[in-house]
Amino acid sequence: MRIIFSRKGFDSAAGGGPSPIVDGKPLSLPIPAGVASGTTYGDLGLGEHAATASRGKLGAEDLCHHDPIFLADGTCIFGQVGAAQTHLANQGVALGDVFLFFGLFREEETGEPHHRIFGFLEVERMVHLTECDELERREFSDRQHPHALEMHGSNDCLYVGPGAMAKSASDTLRLTVTGGPPSLWERPEWLRKGGLSYHDRDDRWLRGGRLKSVARGQEFVADIGRRQAPRRWLAQILSEMG
Repeated sequence: MRIIFSRKGFDSAAGGGPSPIVDGKPLSLPIPAGVASGTTYGDLGLGEHAATASRGKLGAEDLCHHDPIFLADGTCIFGQVGAAQTHLANQGVALGDVFLFFGLFREEETGEPHHRIFGFLEVERMVHLTECDELERREFSDRQHPHALEMHGSNDCLYVGPGAMAKSASDTLRLTVTGGPPSLWERPEWLRKGGLSYHDRDDRWLRGGRLKSVARGQEFVADIGRRQAPRRWLAQILSEMG
């Protein structure tokens, strides 16, 4: 089994600033649309928040890359492509693995920017968009998923399964250490050197159970095998998200 820490949403480079925490709930702002989109920030009720986070560069009428999509029936649809999808494939990501979506957040404009987990997806189905038939692709284009509306690359893939967004911004879902820069994480005890892709350098694994996460990159994969400690930690994270 694999746990994938999957970076999504606004940050200083994509969007211009952290996503907000509003009334105790993290609201992940999708990045601006690149290739294809049928969804605006206004459609998602995020127009005002996008304008604030981007310092007025984006607003309700701007198209966004709405991905992952969390449906009312408890299904999540997430698309990946290019080098990030190649990395997932090379790491053996498959059915039964779990994506933990995290991003940069802060509570109000004066809050401390930090990384936190805001959603999850348990993979039950993988759809390779260059190989599926038109009927299957239409299933997702009807949902306005950007990867199904227009191909983003030759290895476009959708991951589908049970998923949800966090209902609160609890301390349990926070990755960044208190008072630290966003990239300095308080890692779970089970996550150790050599156990997370893109984090092989010795100087990233610090004393005191801390991890200096890489500045760029989207998908960080931890192969937990049959170990029980990471499964217990994951169960706690999923329970915290409700």
